[in-house]
Amino acid sequence: MNTRFRHYWQQLQESLWFVPGLLVITAIGLAGGLIEFDANTSWNGTKQYPLLFGVGAEGSRGMLTAIAGSMLTVAALAFSLTLTTITQVSSQYSPRLLRNFMADRINQIVMGYFVAIFTYCLIVLRTIRGTDENKFVPGTAVLVGLILALGGVAALILFIHHIAESLQTGTIVRHIHQETVDAIKSLYPDKFGDPIDDPEETKTALEYSNDNTGWHPVVSSHTGYLQRINTDGLLQWAIEHKVVLRIDRDMGAFVGENSVIFSVRSGMERPDPDEADWPDDLIKYVSIGRNRSISQDVSFGIQQLVDIALKALSPGINDTTTAVMAVDYLGAIVSQLAHRDFPTPLRSDGKHLRVFVLSADFEGYIRLAFDLVRINAKGNHAVLRRIIQALALISDCIVDENRKAIIREQALLVVAHAQETLATDYEKKEVRSLYDAMKEKWT
Repeated sequence: MNTRFRHYWQQLQESLWFVPGLLVITAIGLAGGLIEFDANTSWNGTKQYPLLFGVGAEGSRGMLTAIAGSMLTVAALAFSLTLTTITQVSSQYSPRLLRNFMADRINQIVMGYFVAIFTYCLIVLRTIRGTDENKFVPGTAVLVGLILALGGVAALILFIHHIAESLQTGTIVRHIHQETVDAIKSLYPDKFGDPIDDPEETKTALEYSNDNTGWHPVVSSHTGYLQRINTDGLLQWAIEHKVVLRIDRDMGAFVGENSVIFSVRSGMERPDPDEADWPDDLIKYVSIGRNRSISQDVSFGIQQLVDIALKALSPGINDTTTAVMAVDYLGAIVSQLAHRDFPTPLRSDGKHLRVFVLSADFEGYIRLAFDLVRINAKGNHAVLRRIIQALALISDCIVDENRKAIIREQALLVVAHAQETLATDYEKKEVRSLYDAMKEKWT
């Protein structure tokens, strides 16, 4: 799928108007179709089922008017509740969680449903005529309006339950965890051309890619965060033009207008850079948006949980339980990364170096997940103990000794921080005892 199209599609999915707009259009079509059905068929529901269809023109107008007015009021209430929830989550947890609530499908559907019923009733109302000469009451359309209104009662109950549930800390952190794990499963191991595994070839390719001569910069035309890179498209472009492409920005990085995103130079089999053909549309393979997105940016999912933990540890909130819960899910996310292969930075077409990427490594994710939480857990032995337990959980998924060494380093940092910041010998002993009980996992 085209990168720009993916970008716009993602923006639509995370908006509060797209799904309600679709439901309103559907309601207009449904109302028009049922009115045509009642006007052009000989089926007479009033005679066959008088209890269901036996509502006169005045009764139909009164009922639809009441439904339309009440649904518009409920729709305003739903929007108000959503905005209140967004404000509370932003202040209590993290402003970066706003997109999660705006993209919540239940919120979008329920709000759209109420507005759609209002629109449906207006369309049907305008066709009801009560004069004897031109009397027309679309009985089927009126009955469907009543059914939709009854469905609105159920939708309101569902919406209130969903809002109450979505404010729970467990629901918020689990949603972030699941979204991040889905991104991990799609990105690692990342198949982006063939990696260069031969040591000599790797050394030569690194020397070539790190040589700063002959590179042609490709700059951004927008300001924002790097949300998506079409890796397959870039690889095919590099193969087609026999060039080496170097990605100079990490996923999720902030770029300004005229900032360098890529650098391009002729391939090793085509050493003269003057012979290269540089098209101007290479930037179409990336999307830049106002905010970061998890789909290709695992770090952003981890950062959201870190933000929740830091907010909970702040003096103004001082919510140790929320911080502990965030640490638990941080451990669960990094556990998913612990046993996965990370892509090497060099990619080839099977014969020549084609792409040099900035790829994240396991140590970087570990530091992102726990460094700030550890530092801000000053004097909080419950959170420091939980970090050690999270590191032990991650160690259970590791078979690589180098990664175990990274976990061991983090655990020792926690113990040292505990010795420096905890107030009592009892708390220090608790942290040290837990480390001694768990250390066989990373040694």
